[in-house]
Amino acid sequence: MKKSVYSIVLADDVVEAIDDMAYSLGTSRSNLINQILAERVSMMTPEMRMRDIFGRLEQLMSGGLMTVAQSGGSMLMLKSPLKYKYRPTVNYSVELSRSFEGAVGRLKISLRTQSGSLIDMIGGFFAVWISIEGKYLRRLFPKGSPWSGGGAAFTREFISPNGSALSDEQLAEAIGGYVNLLDSCLRMYFEDKTSAGRIEDKYKEYLSRGVLVI
Repeated sequence: MKKSVYSIVLADDVVEAIDDMAYSLGTSRSNLINQILAERVSMMTPEMRMRDIFGRLEQLMSGGLMTVAQSGGSMLMLKSPLKYKYRPTVNYSVELSRSFEGAVGRLKISLRTQSGSLIDMIGGFFAVWISIEGKYLRRLFPKGSPWSGGGAAFTREFISPNGSALSDEQLAEAIGGYVNLLDSCLRMYFEDKTSAGRIEDKYKEYLSRGVLVI
């Protein structure tokens, strides 16, 4: 959705109230005014789509995944406890792009810890996971792996093949399915580090159901 600069005259009290609301929502004055006007004229904006997708995602989360918050309308934050000594928490951040085509968003995974053994275990899991994805999806990523990061923080790009536009429901189900799968496999790995074969079986089953976002 193209944006341009316009000059409008507003009452100071209105601007102050808008700024307070924008701050509480984690967005800018211009973006909030744009949202309010779009709603008034019944126009769908990228931010509205994001809120709808995140709302659907929250309903799809399973296992130990719990919603923490939405941030600024473009990010959904989740957490999931691991079965490991002091019950550390894995943090997931789902971000969406405004275009909803091609590169539709990314998943960020992080763990706040100073424990070397815990970082090694997380690294061990992602070495397995990234290897499995490379085995089955390498041909779909000619520019290289969709993964980046290391240690206790990783990022995974989400791509919609052929740039095809998907509905909010399809995007939510595709991304939610991936996050649920990854989290369940991560918890499985922490319960049994020899579970690489079972993780690959679960991943193949996931692919066999058809994947709209990779």
